Amino acid sequence: MHRTARSAPIAPHVLEEAADWLMRLNAGMVTDEDRAACERWRQTSPDHARAWARAERLLNKLGSLPPSLAMPALDRPPENGRRAALAKLSALLLVVPMARTACRLAEERGWTADLRTAAGERRERQLADGSRVTLNTATAVDVRFDAAQRFVQLRAGEILVHTAKDASVMRRPFYVSTADGLLEALGTRFSVRREEGRTRVAVLEGAVRIEPRSAEAPARPILRAGEQAWFTANGVSPVMPADDTATAWIRGMLSADRMRLADFAAELARYRNGIVRCDPAVANLRISGAFPVADTDRALAMLVSTYPVAVSTRMGGYWVNLSAR
Repeated sequence: MHRTARSAPIAPHVLEEAADWLMRLNAGMVTDEDRAACERWRQTSPDHARAWARAERLLNKLGSLPPSLAMPALDRPPENGRRAALAKLSALLLVVPMARTACRLAEERGWTADLRTAAGERRERQLADGSRVTLNTATAVDVRFDAAQRFVQLRAGEILVHTAKDASVMRRPFYVSTADGLLEALGTRFSVRREEGRTRVAVLEGAVRIEPRSAEAPARPILRAGEQAWFTANGVSPVMPADDTATAWIRGMLSADRMRLADFAAELARYRNGIVRCDPAVANLRISGAFPVADTDRALAMLVSTYPVAVSTRMGGYWVNLSAR
């Protein structure tokens, strides 16, 4: 059965035009001529009308979105930031039917967290006890220290923790929590990565005890230096040697060892604003090498120069597609 025109996808360039009009009409300097021009654009085609209806639905929801998303988009930015704001609004328009779900996810994604990093950003923070936490790209963390414990909650993303000896009389334990369970640091340096439905911990120094969230999970295993494991709320995977791919981000690199191109695309997407798509025809191409995450355009250029892959972009580089060359 063919899709109806109403249910067919709206072309990205049309959504970008709708986002542009949304910015113009909410910039505070709008004129009657601006409103009339927008109305003429809206009436040009049914897709324009559909895109504008979607933009209006988004506008109604922006009030409940985190300020980091809503305000930079609607306050007219300086010209060098305008394309970024426009790309952000265009991306929101792509998923606006799911905006209610996105709002519900705001809390767990960490938009109100104590410590946050944006896509492509890496930041180190020294905590009150002298411990250090390094946040990888798109990471959100809450820190709660009290008289009984030192507690770090990883809401999203990835962190490197280097614990310090507690100087308080209580000798408070140091915990890292994720949605899947609790990690107890036993004098250590370790990384923790949260993904959908699971958490990875890799121990560089010392040891870490894993306690899955479910009360019915098996006994709490201890990982030693040089070991890593994934765990869910219900249990822990077999312990494996901690390889370079788990911690290469600390050195600003994405390390690939015969990684599927589809997985490489998903990993690279963590480090840039926008979407990185991989054509199914080349999804299983195996990639090896070290790629800089601080410059994802350079990483893509390295990929193209080494493998039979073509890179195409849209929306000012916000949308990237990997295909066969």
